Amino acid sequence: MKTEWDLSKLEIDFEKERKESELAVKEFSSKWKNRKDYLEKSEILLEALDDYEKLLTKYETLNESCYYWLKKRKDFGDTEITSKYRYVEKFEKKLNDEIRFFNLEIAKISNENQKKFVNYEGLQKYKHFLERKFERGKYFLSEKEEKIMSLKSTPAHTAWEDLTERLLLSEEREVLMENGSLEKKTYPDLINLMKSKNSEVRKKAKEAFNYILDRHSISIESEINAILRNKEVNDEVRGYYRPDSARHISDDMDTEIIDSLIETVTERFDISKKYYKLKAKLLKMNKLDYSERGIDYGKIKSNYKYEESLGLIKRVFGKLDSEFSEILSRFSRNGQIDVFPKKGKDGGAFCVGFSKDKPTYISLNHCDTLQNVTTIAHELGHGINNELMKKQNSLNFGTFTSTAEVASTFMEDFVLDELLKNTKDEEKLSILMQKIEGDINSIQRQISFYNFEKELHENFRKESYLPKEKIGELFKNNLSEYMGEYVDCSEADNWWMYIGHFRRPFYVYSYASGVLISKSMQEKVKENPDFVKNVKEFLSAGTSKSPKELFLDMGIDISKKEFWNKGLDNLEQRLVEAENLAKKLGKI
Repeated sequence: MKTEWDLSKLEIDFEKERKESELAVKEFSSKWKNRKDYLEKSEILLEALDDYEKLLTKYETLNESCYYWLKKRKDFGDTEITSKYRYVEKFEKKLNDEIRFFNLEIAKISNENQKKFVNYEGLQKYKHFLERKFERGKYFLSEKEEKIMSLKSTPAHTAWEDLTERLLLSEEREVLMENGSLEKKTYPDLINLMKSKNSEVRKKAKEAFNYILDRHSISIESEINAILRNKEVNDEVRGYYRPDSARHISDDMDTEIIDSLIETVTERFDISKKYYKLKAKLLKMNKLDYSERGIDYGKIKSNYKYEESLGLIKRVFGKLDSEFSEILSRFSRNGQIDVFPKKGKDGGAFCVGFSKDKPTYISLNHCDTLQNVTTIAHELGHGINNELMKKQNSLNFGTFTSTAEVASTFMEDFVLDELLKNTKDEEKLSILMQKIEGDINSIQRQISFYNFEKELHENFRKESYLPKEKIGELFKNNLSEYMGEYVDCSEADNWWMYIGHFRRPFYVYSYASGVLISKSMQEKVKENPDFVKNVKEFLSAGTSKSPKELFLDMGIDISKKEFWNKGLDNLEQRLVEAENLAKKLGKI
């Protein structure tokens, strides 16, 4: 078992790879750029798409790019790595510019030929790829304009985002530990310390965290305004009528479906408010400070060592399907999981699958808590999804944002269900509280974030610049909407600053949709274990069909408001179960 990334499979002759990719792109361009027959004849379009698919399989993302991107996540403070990554990123943009014409030309295909192509038998393997291009093509610009949009994306967005990450991850503050010692900790460590049951430890961690945010607040204010302005320009130029329209179209989701999800969850914020009321009572506190919202209730085995956690997850996965546990073992054996936190490393956790022919990599910051166990399961769910969809061709390799969180939450919940088995009432209540809080963080919290983003973009487009104080007020108001009177959000002014998702606008709804959809899948598997075959088909489908179609194939209709309410009813039932157990134990 390896606990650090092994990047040796990516360490090839980078100079040779660049030359070969440049030659392959030039060959593709010279063959197709000055031709129009593939826009008229089905069999020629099939040949062109086959050529394009082969090109993307090998060169969509270079090994050099993957290597330095991952190295960068291991140490944001290493400017040499950042420089090398920027170099290859620029090179890849140049390659993409060379073949940009192809997607733009396909998007311009006449309506008559569009119908002909999507019904042509030979093009069925690319059918939904074409359908998406035709839809997104309504917002494409000319080739020269698209090149400008691509070239400006780094200085107008990515470089600003990187600045904030580097500023925050470069900080260390000396804080009080539970054993009474003073130690220097990074900001991801401080987030964990604010969950301590020692009030003095929580207080000192909060002070240190606020110090870091306040120290860089002026820079981050400039950063978020630059990103908001860049988004506004992009939307104006392309003709998107709402700030979140680009996200919906990119995710192949009907706006009406997402609006229904947002409205339904917002109407059920009473669930999260009741939860925090219960939590405050259980913790014998009149009100929770926002920084304390993640305190674990009760006694749960506190020392979930990584190897033990991985073994538990492997057993759970194996019960669902042997291939799931085999993929986990391969990741661990091949050094595809980077496990422990260190200074400069990207905070939180993520899973990345660059392209069909590249290894999947997972990053954790494991600190031996129960939440870390479910985080492993969550990211492994992404990883399994990524490996299964390698069965698709490269034009269908990928996940929609709206479906990306389904696999992760599906796996995570089965692991938590395993932990709930054969536990005594005291510990069961503690685990139930963590499970409910996890769901609330994924559903109500993320929808409150979506509501915050809508207000953020709308206010910016009216006022052209938002001071950090204004953004802080919007953020706190939305937090209070879902958390209620038992959580004090008054000092959370700057806490929006470290949340990376706000730099990738309107992504957050996918956590809520993912949890609610995966709950439906879980129920079906519990009713009939053979249904896991349908789940695997879904996880293997990539982008070969729209999300709505993929779920309809499984008997799940995500277009109905009743569907989202059913998942929320399930969450509310869990909350009632916890309340009844707390009363039984005399805790409230």
